[in-house]
Amino acid sequence: MKINKISDYTLRTNKLSKLYKGEYVVKEVSMNIKKGDIYGFIGKNGAGKTTLIRLVSGLATITSGSIEIFDDSTEQGIVDGRRRIGALIETPSFYPNMTAYENMELIRFQKGIPGKSCIKEKLDLVGLGDTNKKKVKDFSLGMKQRLGVAMAIIGDPEFLILDEPTNGLDPIGIIEMRELLKKLNKEKGITILISSHILSELYQLATCYGIINKGKLVEEIRQSELDEKCKKSLEIKVDNINKAVWVIENIFESKNYKIFPEETIRLYDFIDDPGYVSTSFAKEDIVIRQLSSKGDDLEDYFMSLVGGRK
Repeated sequence: MKINKISDYTLRTNKLSKLYKGEYVVKEVSMNIKKGDIYGFIGKNGAGKTTLIRLVSGLATITSGSIEIFDDSTEQGIVDGRRRIGALIETPSFYPNMTAYENMELIRFQKGIPGKSCIKEKLDLVGLGDTNKKKVKDFSLGMKQRLGVAMAIIGDPEFLILDEPTNGLDPIGIIEMRELLKKLNKEKGITILISSHILSELYQLATCYGIINKGKLVEEIRQSELDEKCKKSLEIKVDNINKAVWVIENIFESKNYKIFPEETIRLYDFIDDPGYVSTSFAKEDIVIRQLSSKGDDLEDYFMSLVGGRK
């Protein structure tokens, strides 16, 4: 009897490459997605996001490198692993003159899923349980995107791959999609790979990130590491570091600071009140040589790595 081992990683790629018309669109990408993660996949248009997703999903052939799904890199293991994946890649395809239920019934039949109870369960989960006989052609874009997600999860996948699922959605639709994905991750335990160019949205959703540029994976970083790198602070250069530390600890009553070379302190409190900080230092005869705000958001961090416009 075959015993399934517990997987630490849902997906790992090893120097995965795709050559197209003599050029690498994906080049030696080694990606690591842990079980339970929401992995935000970031890159400019044409960076290789969709191609990599298609390689993982089996919709494109690999030029070189390898894929490991649920800790199995064998040919049969990858075939079996892909059966445990749900995917929504680019624009979902529907039969517009059919209802959401009828579209789901076709997907259920194609996947050989027994019983019809899964259809209503998944439609309820994505907020489409009350659409009844309304045809998909009359759905809003947000409803169509949610139906696409329902179709992707009908087989209860352990891993969900979504390529730009918020494309074209209005702000309310984006919020609804975010909350749905959080629900699937927390309540159903689904690991999610989501590519998006809306970085502010990813920042509210992802637990880790992969940044791709010109086909190469530039960096993988967890949310906690990103928060530390992008942490807001006041960067203060002074003439007397010891006196400045005394002011911070005794007058500001703060321990939330770090000391850096060249008589520089980063203060993580009072970031919205630099005037109070400078005045307090001046009262203690501390000369401030430079005072500036530091800290990036995800978009700033992304741009610092790859440059240019998204």
